[in-house]
Amino acid sequence: MIILDPDFPNVVWSFSYRGWQLEIDQSVEDGVTCYAVWANYADGSAVAVPCASSRRSAIQQGKAYVDARCRAEESQ
Repeated sequence: MIILDPDFPNVVWSFSYRGWQLEIDQSVEDGVTCYAVWANYADGSAVAVPCASSRRSAIQQGKAYVDARCRAEESQ
């Protein structure tokens, strides 16, 4: 299978938060800008936020994702 138009990540900003590296990805689909957040940690990475309408919202949701994962680890 050949992907004719692959969607390569377009990381526009990256920062560390509570030991995780959050990467903000920006893409444009049908003229609408969408942001996603990749959360990278020691054991791998995850899509923390699949789609947000603004960079600010993406950052807030990405931090909330990390906070939730840290709380889950602390409760174990």
